[in-house]
Amino acid sequence: MTLVYFDGTGVCLLAKRLEDGKFCWPRITDGVVRLTAAQLQALLEGFDWRRVHDARETRAPVAAS
Repeated sequence: MTLVYFDGTGVCLLAKRLEDGKFCWPRITDGVVRLTAAQLQALLEGFDWRRVHDARETRAPVAAS
């Protein structure tokens, strides 16, 4: 896989090859693939980028009365 990525300040050229398996690519909309930084990192590591999500907010435990 060869990827050209614009990060807002310049263009990055990335190359990666999987020994086994395949990349799970996101849908292309208007000629653009949109991923968060965490999703891009997961994709480049060969993980399923769809399993990356925003951190969930947790509530502090309430003391029992």
